[in-house]
Amino acid sequence: MNSRKQVPTLLLIALFAPLCACHRSAKIEIRAAQKALPPIILWAWERPEDLEFLDPERFGVAFLAQTLIIKGEDVIYQPRHQPLKLSPETKLIAVTRIEGKKTIGEQPALSDAQRQRLLSLIVKTTSLQNVTAVQIDYDVAKSEREFYRTLLIDLRKQLPAGMPLTMTALASFCVADRWLQDLPVDEAVPMIFRMGLDNQPIKAYLESDNDFREPLCRHSYGIALDEPLHMKFQSSRRLYVFSNRAWQKQDVDQIPFIK
Repeated sequence: MNSRKQVPTLLLIALFAPLCACHRSAKIEIRAAQKALPPIILWAWERPEDLEFLDPERFGVAFLAQTLIIKGEDVIYQPRHQPLKLSPETKLIAVTRIEGKKTIGEQPALSDAQRQRLLSLIVKTTSLQNVTAVQIDYDVAKSEREFYRTLLIDLRKQLPAGMPLTMTALASFCVADRWLQDLPVDEAVPMIFRMGLDNQPIKAYLESDNDFREPLCRHSYGIALDEPLHMKFQSSRRLYVFSNRAWQKQDVDQIPFIK
């Protein structure tokens, strides 16, 4: 693979120029589709939800489409079971939750076959009605990062042209851990809630008008209604909101900086 054969420079330019141009065009298209999403996205997890009251110009919905559990060599598929009522105009983000077993003897193999199975199931969510973007929710362990990176690279290649690919990210990844850099996603949503031991240090950091260090995390915020934040939100960023109960109109009215 490490060939020493010299290729004329002009030939290299001729070969790669069209490829680079296509890459730039695709990225511009993806960003345009990402910008077209509403400014506020409600997460709809595995429970019955009636969101027909939403204004589709202001609100979109990121719904849990499936949970994929990686265990040994297996991928255990759990589809959404709960109903989701929406107006036909509401833009949807299909969320795939990936969970890796931590029990000794059940840890995921992280094999090529396992990755291909995940890819196939995630790509299928793009055919669901009104889905305009895909999001991956994976609390990835350090030992699983390269597997996840390769999964995202392969997924980006298989998604329909122009479809945004987003991911959730632990807030610590956005503040102190730079492993997210160069991932082929349009947005890494920093989860500023349920942060465990990182809760107070990260909230103090953000409430002191500091920003996320990772550029991918500077497009959005992920918050929960039951965890108020005393920080300055940049209104140009998209807001993803989690509720620990089925959404009601009065809950939506509580969301910070309604646009």
